[in-house]
This record gives sequence, structure tokens and C-alpha cells, in this order.
Amino acid sequence: MDDNFSAPAYQMRKHSLLLNGHQTSVSLEDAFWDELMTIAKARGQSINKLVTEIDHLRTTNLSSALRVFVLTHLKG
Repeated sequence: MDDNFSAPAYQMRKHSLLLNGHQTSVSLEDAFWDELMTIAKARGQSINKLVTEIDHLRTTNLSSALRVFVLTHLKG
């Protein structure tokens, strides 16, 4: 990963999702979003389904839960 904190991977963006039938958005860096998309694809899931599963298990805010999920997955 690029150590240039202005690089695109570090950019925070709002991403629209459908959780439990409701439209919402989450602010997440591109690097985490890209990895979530990769994980969802590898599991044969939509990004909405994967994030909904994470949402049901979380004990903190959704953006933090997504970052920890990606980190745990990569360390696994």
C-alpha cells in the first residue's frame, strides 16, 4: 500500500447500501471498500448481503465494524 496519505486508497467516500430493505450509506476508505467487494465476490455474495451479516453481529458503529472485519479476514 502507498504511504502517501493523499493516495486514492486513503480517500474516505460514502457508499450506498441496502441493509434489511433500507437504504443507508457508510463512510469508508477506498482500500477497505475494495477489499469488502473482493471478499463478497469470493463468497458469492452481494456487498449488501455481506454488510448486512456484519451489521447483525456488530457491537460498534458500522464503519468500524467493516474495517475490523476486513482486517480480521486479511490476518486470518
